[in-house]
Amino acid sequence: MRDAGGGGNGFTMAEVMVAAGAREIADGQVVVVGIGIPLVSAVLAKRTHAPNMTLLLELGVVDSDPRQLGVGNADARIWERATAFTSTLDVMGTVLHRGLVDIGFLGALEVDPYGNMNSTEVPLGGGRIRRFGGSGGGNDMASLARRTIIIARHEPRKICATLYHNTSPGHLEGGDARRRAGLPGGGPWRVITDKGVFGFHPETRRMVPLSLHPGITAEAFREATGFPLEVPPDLPVTPAPTTAQLKLIREEIDPGRAFTGA
Repeated sequence: MRDAGGGGNGFTMAEVMVAAGAREIADGQVVVVGIGIPLVSAVLAKRTHAPNMTLLLELGVVDSDPRQLGVGNADARIWERATAFTSTLDVMGTVLHRGLVDIGFLGALEVDPYGNMNSTEVPLGGGRIRRFGGSGGGNDMASLARRTIIIARHEPRKICATLYHNTSPGHLEGGDARRRAGLPGGGPWRVITDKGVFGFHPETRRMVPLSLHPGITAEAFREATGFPLEVPPDLPVTPAPTTAQLKLIREEIDPGRAFTGA
């Protein structure tokens, strides 16, 4: 994700994504996050405009305030200064399954036009398959959270017409399919990529572009999308991260630039 700002005061597209994700979190909400940009976004929101947000990790960690983000849920560095250590059953069962999670913040390998997600496997060609971690708590979050925010790379093979494997439900085939399937959660709310931000049409439930990141053209956005997409000519530009946000990201939240430097 290249430098989007130009010169020494620039910012990476990853930092634009982090700031965009943080803006979707309101004070007082309960948010379950995955590792990577979702965690950076949630910590940024908590240290700025949402100090009363409750941040949950599916492993059972409540409101950690890490100085190092680590590399996975089981990396004890991201548990630092937590207010409670419970269990996966507590977070994914007692909280999520009771309908108490406002936002499930997830990464995905593939996302289709209705926000259905693949985090299980992708084809490599020649009959080979590369397998990943799979659902973990992703299916639970996608099914039960009041809203889901998805982070993904913006390439035709990742923002694609058809998933290779449907790991976690979005709006299924659109319309009122989630309701008919008996899924209580509200489904995907935003898809944040390294080129822009998608929302969902209120009736069809298909992805629609809401903003383009700084320096991204409508043509580049369309070409990177693996299904036909109308990009309005007056689409706004995603707000760049502020100087204060960049300082927090670079000096406190992700100083090693593990998730936001590229």
